[in-house]
Amino acid sequence: MRRAHSVVCAVTAVAAALVTGCTHGTDTRAATSAAQEAELREPTYVEELRLSDAQQRLIRRCMADQGFTYHVYRPLTPEEHHPVGYVQDDVAWAREHGYGSRIQAKADKARLGNPNITYRKSLSGKRRESYDTALDGGATARLISAKVPDGGTYSKQAGGCVGEAEEQLYGDLETWFAADKTATGLRARAMDAVLKDTRFTAAVKRWSACMQRAGHAYTDPAAAREAVRDQAQRLPEKQAFEAERKVSVSDAVCARETSLRTVAEEREAHHIDRLRGEYGDALDTVRRIQRDALARAERIADRHS
Repeated sequence: MRRAHSVVCAVTAVAAALVTGCTHGTDTRAATSAAQEAELREPTYVEELRLSDAQQRLIRRCMADQGFTYHVYRPLTPEEHHPVGYVQDDVAWAREHGYGSRIQAKADKARLGNPNITYRKSLSGKRRESYDTALDGGATARLISAKVPDGGTYSKQAGGCVGEAEEQLYGDLETWFAADKTATGLRARAMDAVLKDTRFTAAVKRWSACMQRAGHAYTDPAAAREAVRDQAQRLPEKQAFEAERKVSVSDAVCARETSLRTVAEEREAHHIDRLRGEYGDALDTVRRIQRDALARAERIADRHS
């Protein structure tokens, strides 16, 4: 189960189902509520890429104003950014990419060739220090902090062009950071609950039986991926990838046949919804901020297209 839009999509579906049999006035209010839920859904991975690209463009402009070069860099295609998560049921993607091992290798290689790293290394010592300060505020940059539901505290720098870009996208950084970290913590808590949820575990057993019939004896999708990774260390790369694709395709087919992803999303939504009484404001706040940031990202993309 990945971070992206599974939670709110499932919540919206459940809310829509509950309006059956209501009066016309109740239907109207429920439809309005469902529309509001849709507006406050979690971003898809494509939308997250759009936010990342917009932030990089803002950083590039800010750095140029201070006499430095900054490259907007995204080495992977949107398709390659497709999340696998706990389970994925896109058979065509699995047939092409397996579990994404080659994509991960490409990403690892790309990190080493990041043109921003190369540019920074080309600068003299003093100039490099100025670059770092311009980029993130350096050692004196202000810190913002956020407490999360499990009692921990997260902090991050909010200075330089990175901080300026985030502020232009998300508005007040303290509000955004606190709401975002709270939402992330709640998702983790909900996912832990899903793994113990009887409806989910029953779906996993159906998935495992399906995989057994396909010739793959795994108890759950995580076990399948781990076995594939272990096997890859003992096989030539081409042979390892073919084995990965074979298992991942069966995994995706069985996920579809058993509705494992649908069950996971519905149960995740259920467990998130149980937390809304205490943390609903934070969840709504982070979704509104993300929605507004996406609108700004669209305008930034239009100006730079």
